Amino acid sequence: MKQALGYIALLVREYDEAIAYYTGVLGFELVEDTPLGGDKRWVLVAPRGSSESRLLLARAKNETERAAIGNQAGGRVFLFLHTDDFWRDYEALRARGVTFAEAPREEAYGTVAVFTDLYGNRWDLLQLEKSR
Repeated sequence: MKQALGYIALLVREYDEAIAYYTGVLGFELVEDTPLGGDKRWVLVAPRGSSESRLLLARAKNETERAAIGNQAGGRVFLFLHTDDFWRDYEALRARGVTFAEAPREEAYGTVAVFTDLYGNRWDLLQLEKSR
C-alpha cells in the first residue's frame, strides 16, 4: 500500500490575494483554480518542482475560520518548505520581501530558518542533511 499527503488546506482571506502571494512572493506554481459555484473556488498551489504536495487555498467562510487565519497551528511552525539549496532560496525570499523570524541556523538535521507568510503562519525553510 502506498499513501501520501496530497493537499493541506490553508485558510486565507481572499483567493486572489493568496494566489498573488504564494506565486509571486514564495514562487509557487498555480496548479489549479476552478470555480465551484457562487464565490467558492478550488485553488491549489505548489512549490516549483513538487510532484505531490499541494496547498489548498481555502477562503474562510465564517468568523470562526477567519479567526484561525494565520494561526492554524497555534503559533508553532506549521509548514516546512524543503529546498535543495538553502542559501539560494533564503536570499531569493528575502529579496521578494519575506520576513524571517530568526537568523538561519545549522542543526543536526540541516540548515533552517523560520519565516512568516502573508497571514502570519510560521514556516521552516529547510535544507535537510543528505543522510535524511
